[in-house]
Amino acid sequence: MANERIILGIDPGTSIMGFGLIKIVGKNMQFMQLNELQLSKYDNHYQKLKIIFERTIELIDTHNPDEIAIEAPFFGKNVQSMLKLGRAQGVAMAAGLSRDIPITEYEPKKIKMAITGNGNASKEQVAKMLQQLLGLKELPKNLDSTDGLAAAVCHFFNSGKTVGEKNYTGWDAFVKQNEERVKK
Repeated sequence: MANERIILGIDPGTSIMGFGLIKIVGKNMQFMQLNELQLSKYDNHYQKLKIIFERTIELIDTHNPDEIAIEAPFFGKNVQSMLKLGRAQGVAMAAGLSRDIPITEYEPKKIKMAITGNGNASKEQVAKMLQQLLGLKELPKNLDSTDGLAAAVCHFFNSGKTVGEKNYTGWDAFVKQNEERVKK
């Protein structure tokens, strides 16, 4: 059916990669799966990247997602951690691109905002909101999988919107978002 699609959400990581799948039927969201890939048991970083690629390909081949939503790495103080996280994200993206699946990247704050209405929400708040939205019976011990699911749900909520689209609630909001255009 043309009005059905599957979104794979990925929270990349080199210790734990979280992922979630939702099915969109018309304008409704249905939970399919959430899980995580435990990578901390592997010492070799390149081995971890290989496993991320293979598992992402396996998810794609099993569930045939129409789109992938992936959480962008956040900027931390540790450059080495950023590099490793960026590689993990790149490998997951390469897996999707190798199957010609469109990928959209979302900043962590944008995902949290889409799910909870608060860009500074905790992982627990995001997970609880997803539990309510999708009727999940229980939440996983580690919340990396709910972060992956959150990326998919964020993508659904943002479908049809142009990237970078700004919404204004009035002149105050317009001025605040366009300070460089205000003449003083």
